[in-house]
Amino acid sequence: MEWRHGPDHVIAAGASLVDRLAVTKALTSIDPDHSELLAARGAGIPVEPWQQLVADVAESRGQRLVAVTGTHGKSTSAGWLVHLLTSAGRDPSAFVGALLPARLTGGVAATARWGRGDTFVVEADEYAGNFDPFRPSVAVLLNVEWDHPDVFADEDAVVEAFARWTDAPGIEGRTVIANVSDAGVRHVLELMRVRPQRLVRVALATVGEAGASEAGASEAGASEAGASEAGASEADLSGQLGEDGILSMSGPLLMQAGTLDVPLRLAGGHNAANALAVAAASAVLGVEAGRIGQGLATFEGVGRRLELKGEPGGITVLDDYGHHPTAIAATLAAVRARYPGRRIWAVYEPLTYHRTAAMLERFADVLATADQAVIADIWAGRDPDTSITSADRLATAIRRRGHAPATAPGSVEATADHLAGRVKPPDVVLVMGGGRSYVIAERLLVSLAERWPQNH
Repeated sequence: MEWRHGPDHVIAAGASLVDRLAVTKALTSIDPDHSELLAARGAGIPVEPWQQLVADVAESRGQRLVAVTGTHGKSTSAGWLVHLLTSAGRDPSAFVGALLPARLTGGVAATARWGRGDTFVVEADEYAGNFDPFRPSVAVLLNVEWDHPDVFADEDAVVEAFARWTDAPGIEGRTVIANVSDAGVRHVLELMRVRPQRLVRVALATVGEAGASEAGASEAGASEAGASEAGASEADLSGQLGEDGILSMSGPLLMQAGTLDVPLRLAGGHNAANALAVAAASAVLGVEAGRIGQGLATFEGVGRRLELKGEPGGITVLDDYGHHPTAIAATLAAVRARYPGRRIWAVYEPLTYHRTAAMLERFADVLATADQAVIADIWAGRDPDTSITSADRLATAIRRRGHAPATAPGSVEATADHLAGRVKPPDVVLVMGGGRSYVIAERLLVSLAERWPQNH
């Protein structure tokens, strides 16, 4: 099979082959004169965001649309919900931003699942209004923070975008599940003008963070009165993550279950918060408590989310999509907890020049907490200006912190080769980024397997 683009995918022998062309903004922003786009426009074929196509598919099949959104954790949480619903026999359809394992898709690992159940799960991305076509009956709001500086001037602009989408008309009986442990989510709730029929508030406490959790609960309670006055019906679910990795959940959503203790396979408080939101969504969809616990406990993750790639020679290689300072900090904390006492290499391919330049000092603060930091060349993506910063500037900023040595070897291939000659057992190599960073992990594994073939 030849993998290519061409106008003959759209028009052949003067006849239109498609009724609609679904595209991504990553293409239209950097290549507006792409041959397939030009062919569609010339033939009068509508060119639409791919999200609109997914929303229309769910609508045409009469499925209940469940949208998982937030600055961080969308792919993991959407995949987790698909796993839980599937294990509960609900057979959902889905479209998420990471590879679902083959056992969920019924074939090869893929970002989509075609089910016959009554639910369609989507990952709803805030970038430049990507989530606008989705009018979900259940919206899961994980967290809200400033990101995408090329389209959002500041955090207020991000919060307003989430509030506007959550307010959007078109769905009777909408349920919003909100993680009120997150300050950004609480801000969104304050700005919402149209209250959903049902507002489900979830809150997480972790060991050693009780004070912060109590403050969050207090703020949530203050705004909850306003929600009740607006006629929303509340159903709360709270959770506490123990040092043993067990998430204890309780609240009216669990009904007769009382407290539900679930051992999580995914490390970190951020994943415990994701699990709580997934549990709430599942309960709203009618999954009984026992099956919720089972689905949470058996989920092993989606592709490129703290994914274990291999351990040749006792060197652990992990691959993660993290490309924001907050996400990287949470991932590093989870790795420290899972692999105590081992040297941690933070290997990062920055995603877009604008994000890197706008958050360079924050990136440096976080990456400097690793034992070693290695910065690959920046992946431009849809970013046209490649002059505003560089990988070397980030490495220099990390070194200024005086904690971790930092280098910038060049391309992802050069970065993998640089690592191969320097890592040693029992190091942990955490590769992060959203462009071609996966090549670093794959190439490094090959090199390490050649050094320790018996351990590969």
